[in-house]
Amino acid sequence: MTMWMNFGMQDCNSPVMEELMFFHDHSMTILLLITSMIFYLILSMMFNKFTMLNNSNKQNLEFIWTVLPMLMLIFVAMPSMYLLYLMENSNTPLLTIKSIGHQWYWSYEYSDFKNIEFDSYMIPSNLMNKNSFRLLDVDNNLILPINTNMRMLVTSTDVIHSWAMPSLGKKIDAIPGRLNQIMLNIKRPGLMFGQCSEICGANHSFMPIVIESIPMNFFLKWINNFN
Repeated sequence: MTMWMNFGMQDCNSPVMEELMFFHDHSMTILLLITSMIFYLILSMMFNKFTMLNNSNKQNLEFIWTVLPMLMLIFVAMPSMYLLYLMENSNTPLLTIKSIGHQWYWSYEYSDFKNIEFDSYMIPSNLMNKNSFRLLDVDNNLILPINTNMRMLVTSTDVIHSWAMPSLGKKIDAIPGRLNQIMLNIKRPGLMFGQCSEICGANHSFMPIVIESIPMNFFLKWINNFN
């Protein structure tokens, strides 16, 4: 059982990702009902030898199979529109971080504080500890507080990269000469792993992202002790 659990996605750690999971389950339930109904109709037509001539030109029946799909699309579209608004909603951020993509590593700047910036490189296989994750661990984690509205500005210095964090439901392109913005809100402390999701060159798969979420009081201590 443990082996099969390793094939799953990371646990949700943000309100947006939780809503995305709910919407996925909601959509899959509707698709499952539609698929089951169509499969049942196909089987009934294959094994049923009876015909009903009265239904060959029935306006009521045509009205039903026209309106019913429209209602199903509404049940899918309404939560989708709500979720799109939630993902683009920009609340007043308490913290701003700038993420810069390079070939092939990430650098981070804490814009609200002076001289707090660092590079984040993937740890090579020959330098990893026993508890490290191959191709995912970095030498400097991005430290963020929990239960805080944060804004991340994403850009690049060379080619197009993509900053992606599945457990937060966030993915945004890092484009040279352009600042893109996403909002972050982390619910629980822990480690979250992501990767560049744009084919940006030969070492595209070697620029991972690691977020370490901690309570606000520990975050303030980390800020004060940063060298």
